[in-house]
Amino acid sequence: QVQLVESGGGSVQAGGSLRLSCAASGVTYRNYCMGWFRQSPGKEREGVAALKVAGERTAYADTVKGRFTISQDTAKKTLYLQMNSLKPEDSAMYYCAADSSPWRCMSDSWRAGLDYWGKGTLVTISS
Repeated sequence: QVQLVESGGGSVQAGGSLRLSCAASGVTYRNYCMGWFRQSPGKEREGVAALKVAGERTAYADTVKGRFTISQDTAKKTLYLQMNSLKPEDSAMYYCAADSSPWRCMSDSWRAGLDYWGKGTLVTISS
């Protein structure tokens, strides 16, 4: 059974930083495509960043390029999202997601969503 547990959300002022973590269990971690998504009230879900575990290929939404970095610790089966220069528009519920098809990270198809989801962690950025 795949479980994804996010942590690290919170409230910070604009310009600040946060690091989100996602602990994965029940996955053959090295074969997965992992991603971070976010959704705020009244807005569509947005694919923020994705990482193909084997090979560490990464992809980002244009809205976060240069500010956010997705990374992993394969030994701990943990995915991270380092978020710098945060803006009020980054406020959202952030979700970790995983897919057993690593090819999903090789194209833009990951942006539509992945198979497994965590419950989310809330990020609030004040101006």
